[in-house]
Amino acid sequence: MIETPYLLFLGDAPDQLAAKVAQGIKDWRPEYALGQYRMEGCKADMGLPDMNLATAKAAGAKTLVIGVANRGGVISPAWKKVLVQALEEGFDLASGLHNLLRDEPELVAVAKACGRELHDVRVPSVAYQIANGIKRSGKRMLAVGTDCSVGKMYTALCMEKEMRARGMKASFRATGQTGILITGDGVPLDAVIADFMAGSVEWLTPDNDADHWDLIEGQGSLFHVSYSGVTMALVHGGQPDALVLCHEPTRPHMRGLPGYTLPSLPALRDTALALARVANPACQVVGISVNTQHMAEDEARAYLAGLEAEMGLPATDPFRFGAEKLVDALAAI
Repeated sequence: MIETPYLLFLGDAPDQLAAKVAQGIKDWRPEYALGQYRMEGCKADMGLPDMNLATAKAAGAKTLVIGVANRGGVISPAWKKVLVQALEEGFDLASGLHNLLRDEPELVAVAKACGRELHDVRVPSVAYQIANGIKRSGKRMLAVGTDCSVGKMYTALCMEKEMRARGMKASFRATGQTGILITGDGVPLDAVIADFMAGSVEWLTPDNDADHWDLIEGQGSLFHVSYSGVTMALVHGGQPDALVLCHEPTRPHMRGLPGYTLPSLPALRDTALALARVANPACQVVGISVNTQHMAEDEARAYLAGLEAEMGLPATDPFRFGAEKLVDALAAI
């Protein structure tokens, strides 16, 4: 088990979105988030107390969690100096990067010498099978997006919270490092060998009660040339009964791809639904989740009302305005 509370390492994150792991922990497990460690040039800020290692240790922090999700998931030499120092000062380390802590000889040696633990959460721990496409009992919702990092995890978590408040049977199913750090369980999908990705989603969402909903955290985007493969595994392995479309309307281009604009929501609806119906012909699109954090409230509400009129679907920002509309749509199935 990863010891809490955490000191969230933001490193030299170039913007807020690059520190989405830390943001997710801070928003969904605030009791774990004791403070933040920012290097020179860091442009992310969780609004937590800025702490150095000594201050955080004195305050009771147990684990330094790498809260950055950079392109390729790599540990830079500048980061490594801080990680080594953290081990020497008595911290465990936790990371969801592709660049595993256990693959860094210097970190392994220092951790052993200091009696500290290295936690890599982006490592598959199950021998997943190849997907078989057999229909499973229970119900499943998948969040699909026009881009990466548009709020798919937040959508599923907000819906789970609302459904449980209503007494409905619902389980958030984490498929990425942030969700796993928040819930303590899940599948690090983009680290699974490609042939077994859809099978791992079948494993994650097994047979269940007829009225139970698995709320599957989406990854990537069918329209993102870097990460569409992981999305496809979720669409087919998840066999969703319902899709929620997720969008961030203020972006000038897709994340990490300045030459690509975001697809329209109608394009996402039509593409995702056609592919989902390969595995589940009864699948339907039930609503739209919009990340409106960069919009004023009146602008956001007007935008959502316009979407509802245009698309004929309930639309909300579930983190800002609540997930009631989306849960109502699931309850109606």
